[in-house]
This record gives sequence, structure tokens and C-alpha cells, in this order.
Amino acid sequence: METINVAVGIICRKIKGTQQILISYRHAHLHQGDLWEFPGGKIESNETLCDALSRELKEELGIIVVKQKALFEINHNYPDKKVCLKICLVEEFTGKAIGKEKQQIKWIDKPDLKQHQFPEANQPIIDYIYDNL
Repeated sequence: METINVAVGIICRKIKGTQQILISYRHAHLHQGDLWEFPGGKIESNETLCDALSRELKEELGIIVVKQKALFEINHNYPDKKVCLKICLVEEFTGKAIGKEKQQIKWIDKPDLKQHQFPEANQPIIDYIYDNL
């Protein structure tokens, strides 16, 4: 089974001293659908991680990444798919995030992350956010 390389962005902002994270809801027909996720998408064969994440966030959310930092990778095997999530922290962006693919998005306070259901492969991202941001 081929591994799918995915660029994933942890997009943060501070509002009145509270750390907020942007999450989006996966459409039901997608793999791991009807769950929340951190925005991003597949890395094309001719793209760097930074290029892929910038492209995906512009397409999905309408934002322009100004500054990002690669953090870590997560290799996860689902019964029907292997993924390698390449996690980046989006430290600065321009524009207002909207669900350009008609997906629900929302900014949530960091402590509220655990109240949302994410794909199993996302748990290390949630742990990182709680421990480091």
C-alpha cells in the first residue's frame, strides 16, 4: 500500500490572551469524513512541504501563508490507507480564513480541542499543541 504524504498546518492566533487553533470539518464522503481536522492536503510529487501547505491553505481557506515552520512527521496506518502527516506551525498568514470548499471551519480555544473528534492519526498533533503552544 502506497503512503500518502500530507502537509498539515497548525494555524494559531491569540485573541485577548487566549490561544486559538483553526480546525475544519471533513465532508462525509472523504476518508475519515465527519471528523475535525487540521487544514492541509496532499503533497504533489513536484512540491516541497512549504509549497504544498501554502497551496492547500490558499485553496481551502483563502489565506496566504507568510511564515511557517516544519515540526514533525506522523506515520499512521489505517486499515485502508497509509499516511505520512508532515506537520507545520503556521506562524503568520494574511487574509481571513473561510471554508472555500464549503467545509465548516472554526477557531477554537486550545482547551476545547479535546471536545472535538479527530482522525486517530491527529492525536500526536493535539498532544503537541497542549504541550508546546
